[in-house]
Amino acid sequence: MAVPTGKTSHKRKSTRRSAAYTIEAPALTTCPNCGALTASHKACTSCGMYKGRQVIVMEDAKSTK
Repeated sequence: MAVPTGKTSHKRKSTRRSAAYTIEAPALTTCPNCGALTASHKACTSCGMYKGRQVIVMEDAKSTK
């Protein structure tokens, strides 16, 4: 079995784990069509537009009643 040659210092261990603690919130942009906040490079969840064209057909809540 492999055995570590020496003790791993706290700094070396923390440096290795530092990438796990860098969690950031996703970048949000405003939709040019309706102005709602949307994730970048995704279709708008409120109006269904992406890059100036309709990609998701959205049903109005008023028309279903």
